[in-house]
Amino acid sequence: MAGSISGFNFDEAIPYHSGGFPPKGLDFGRIINRLGTASSALARYDTRLEGLHNEELLLAPLRNTEAVVSSRMEGTVATLDEVLKIQADADDAGDDDTDHSDRYRTEAVEVYSYTRAMKHAQRLITDGLPICSRVIREAHSRLLFFGRGADKTPGVFKNDQNYVVDQRARKVLFVPIGHGELETGIANLEQYLNDESIDPLIQTAVAHVEFEALHPFKDGNGRLGRMLIPLNLWQKGKIHAPHFYVSGALEARREEYLDRLRAVSADGAWTDWIIFFLEAIEEQAHTNIGITDRIASLYENMREQFRDVLSSQWSPVALDYVFAKPVFWNSNFTATSGIPAQTAHRLSRLLVESGLLTTIEPASGRRAALLSFQPLLEIVRA
Repeated sequence: MAGSISGFNFDEAIPYHSGGFPPKGLDFGRIINRLGTASSALARYDTRLEGLHNEELLLAPLRNTEAVVSSRMEGTVATLDEVLKIQADADDAGDDDTDHSDRYRTEAVEVYSYTRAMKHAQRLITDGLPICSRVIREAHSRLLFFGRGADKTPGVFKNDQNYVVDQRARKVLFVPIGHGELETGIANLEQYLNDESIDPLIQTAVAHVEFEALHPFKDGNGRLGRMLIPLNLWQKGKIHAPHFYVSGALEARREEYLDRLRAVSADGAWTDWIIFFLEAIEEQAHTNIGITDRIASLYENMREQFRDVLSSQWSPVALDYVFAKPVFWNSNFTATSGIPAQTAHRLSRLLVESGLLTTIEPASGRRAALLSFQPLLEIVRA
């Protein structure tokens, strides 16, 4: 929230920890054991990823699940099914920059924008950029491109004071860094993120607090800050692809998460925060291992079923398509799957008739049917 906040109570407001970043005097004696177990769990998860047939293909729906959970933590509620329908429209149109608010709820469009932002940031880092103000601003511009945040200067750092508030109680909880000091704060954060001497997990934990405390934009700071977690772990080599999403563990302990963030500025409780963050990483790693194993098992099971139902050399291509895009317009499948169009149409019909695909919206006039691969959705729904 930015600008005037007349009528809000400041009695419990905690100010930004000026001079407190980066932290000094961390209690590594308390941190070290938790750091070891979190690193081990993360390594086991990453090993699972490397063993997948095609991790980008198999885990693509998890990016949308993260968008749903991270947005829900900020009070924006949409379902995975809604978000995947928007993705299907974008795929069918061959355009990721279309405003879908005329067809879908504003909240669902906002959540979908998270996936656009994440994919764009991933491309920038793949092209050689470190996590820096350009990556942050461009990701933010895509995060708030549509929906209620579109009037909050997407991609532009704040130019007035903003606040973290409890709207219902009409009170200010936190006062982020002032806009006049933000440029220096961002520069300090960039420098810290690119310090190769710091353990990546500790670095990611500390950087997350600092980003949220800077609160550099008028809106979208929570979602973008959580997006930077897997991006930094990936950039620093802790995971070989940015497919580690931690919002599920943070949502499960949401009140503690928020209290720990505020305690850093209130009491300099960096060590307590780092321990909490490492616990969340470990918990999420175990959860993600389970999800990844279930997806891999489903893929192997479906490999046989698709082969039996389709009796076609194209069955592996069809299988990969529905794992990557578990909600899709049949017209997009016939046009872009790489399968000859007439054959693709026949294969999708066979998959529907066998019950492997579900019809969400039947074909109507010139509009193709909207289909879904429910077995995968049942695994990844949040």
